[in-house]
Amino acid sequence: MKFFRTLSMGRTAAFLMLAGGAGGAAAAPEEIQVYMDEMNKPGEFGLDIHNNYVLSGSREPDHSGGLVSRHTFRVTPEFSYGLSKSFELGAYVLSARGPDGETRIDGEKLRVKFIAPKAEENPFFYGANLEIGRVDHRLDENPWNGELKGIFGYKGGRWTAAMNANIDFKISGPAANPTSLEIDTKLAYKTNCGYQLGVESYNALGPFRQLGALGQQSQTLYAVIDTSIHGWDLNFGIGRGYAGATDRWVLKAIVGVPFGT
Repeated sequence: MKFFRTLSMGRTAAFLMLAGGAGGAAAAPEEIQVYMDEMNKPGEFGLDIHNNYVLSGSREPDHSGGLVSRHTFRVTPEFSYGLSKSFELGAYVLSARGPDGETRIDGEKLRVKFIAPKAEENPFFYGANLEIGRVDHRLDENPWNGELKGIFGYKGGRWTAAMNANIDFKISGPAANPTSLEIDTKLAYKTNCGYQLGVESYNALGPFRQLGALGQQSQTLYAVIDTSIHGWDLNFGIGRGYAGATDRWVLKAIVGVPFGT
């Protein structure tokens, strides 16, 4: 890799990681992922299975009737369909097995993802993802919520850097849930063996009307590995929560199934 290309990549990655230095979900969400520019081809179906398990976390729910975080295992199939080169539809089915051993379906979410067209040689990409969903009371006091996600990133040579700016908002429900901001980032390096090693950070900044108080917001840092085996895309990670996070250690895995092959 040439020096100036490396320098440009380094500056981009540094900016993205600095932007993600802040972090409040009380429990591991159904999907622990930094969105990038991956899209199904027009007319193509896809299936990703999101898994996470809280090794060490809170023994108390964050609201009455809520799911206890510690030792909860969540499995979320994500079905997707390519509408065009720039638009993709997705649907999630949320499920969780709590520490009491009970397994339940906890809701559904729909999304539409947009990635701006670009020249193939352009390493930068950007887009957005809009998600609307209904969840069970044990996950959230408000049954209907939404998220608008800004997607920004760079893929050049061996390096990948990406940032998501997530605006979370309530659609309906009894609990006060002001619109809030979260910044998620990813930095990864492709090794000679073909797999990627990297870090992902998930950082809540709080409600828009009161951004800050970073020590009280949820922040989690993951060490991750990305690879592909016989068409199966795999993302494995172990995360450490700090600051306001109640989940101290979380294991996660995303399995991309070679759908229809």
